[in-house]
Amino acid sequence: MLTAGAGQAVARSGIASTDSDGLAMVDPELREGAKLILSRPLPDPLDHKAILGMRAKAPPPPAALPSPAPAVELRRVPGAQGQPDVGVAVIGARRDGVLRPAVLHIHGGGFIVGRMEDTFPASQALAEELDCVVVEVDYRLSPETRFPGPLEDCHAALVWLHGNAEELGVDRDRIAIKGESAGGGLAAMLAIAARDRASVPLCFQVLIYPMLDDRTGSTRHVPPFIGTIGWNEAGNVVGWTSLLGQPAGMASVPPGAVPARVENLAGLPPAFIGVGAIDLFVDEDIAYAQALIRQGVPTQMLVVPGAYHGFDFIAPASRAARTFTASWKLALGAAFLKASGDRPGT
Repeated sequence: MLTAGAGQAVARSGIASTDSDGLAMVDPELREGAKLILSRPLPDPLDHKAILGMRAKAPPPPAALPSPAPAVELRRVPGAQGQPDVGVAVIGARRDGVLRPAVLHIHGGGFIVGRMEDTFPASQALAEELDCVVVEVDYRLSPETRFPGPLEDCHAALVWLHGNAEELGVDRDRIAIKGESAGGGLAAMLAIAARDRASVPLCFQVLIYPMLDDRTGSTRHVPPFIGTIGWNEAGNVVGWTSLLGQPAGMASVPPGAVPARVENLAGLPPAFIGVGAIDLFVDEDIAYAQALIRQGVPTQMLVVPGAYHGFDFIAPASRAARTFTASWKLALGAAFLKASGDRPGT
């Protein structure tokens, strides 16, 4: 559920487990970050009051990088029918006549916490490195807003991005989506919704340790050394229950709300899925990648040994994080290149 700046945000917001046995499985370069997370146990009980407390205790968002870094423009865009307008941040838009690829980015936070501002510096860096436009979505959090509200906010932002591509200097054929943790789950939901509604064609989806299955921690459990650092089973149950408005792991869920339960995955955009080997989501992420592959969706899957949830934000200078980040950026850049080459006449 972590977002950029998680080294501070996790430590101060209490997103953790007190089970230190998992440290033996952690990559040595990542252990200091793991200890920081484990020093702040998850609130018990994790009720609505505790969730509000976690939001209140979150550190100030990191300042956007100053010029000459890509500029950040805050906007309000039309929401879905009957829904409020949606806040977005447009990063790296340039009106120089060149059409660039774009990424709609969705922040993490277990569906219950998190802010788009937390990821501004990382998105500025991405916009600069890949010469693309990044649009951040300020989607509504749960439990105040249940499914499909957060998804509809993300879809509205995607429709706006596609519809205003020329103004933003965006190539409509090269629009991708990306998210981490709950943001990765919403990105997976969004890819499915965009396909089902035939609304916006997507060239790629980047799912970083995505939160895909409400049954994890409720009716399905992981080995004791998995999911003890960064996000645990108890938090996962609360996050999904908050989003769905019903207990996690029930026999039926609203259509499209839980990507792992969607049977038809054919026709989705190519995907990159990355997760740590001791992340709570490792089993569900591997299973989702396998399901995509079985249904003909080109998919890359990367599992990082000794890595826990959010390791790349907490220890970005580690070899594991640098390799991980380079891998998904390479995949995204290749998808942009392929999409430009797939045009008729090119």
